Amino acid sequence: MEQDKPGCGAGCAVLTPEQVRVMREHGTERPGSSPLNDEKRAGLYRCAACGTPLFRSETKYESGSGWPSYFDALPGAVETTVDTSHGMVRVEVHCASCKGHLGHVFPDGPRPTGQRYCMNGVALDFVPDTQ
Repeated sequence: MEQDKPGCGAGCAVLTPEQVRVMREHGTERPGSSPLNDEKRAGLYRCAACGTPLFRSETKYESGSGWPSYFDALPGAVETTVDTSHGMVRVEVHCASCKGHLGHVFPDGPRPTGQRYCMNGVALDFVPDTQ
């Protein structure tokens, strides 16, 4: 395991090499590889690096993309930038707190937002609601 980037704050986690590749080097996990694709319980999806709450389970849906997808983020939880890598123009999504790369957002999602936050599962931690 590798220590997370300096300056992330006291709440930062030690990231696995795959999490470093995705969250700090702007990589992408293999489609269909995340156990979060099949997660159906009610709960909260947090940034794997700093623990910031990002998405509620009520906004998760099956997009068919191979990555966990959400139609909305929690207010103020994520920020976006234009990503022109790989010969495409996309909108990158990163954690507003630690700036870790999460994935991309596309304008082809369901109502009510029409957005598809297509996230790398290794960038997220799921915390089920207590019952």
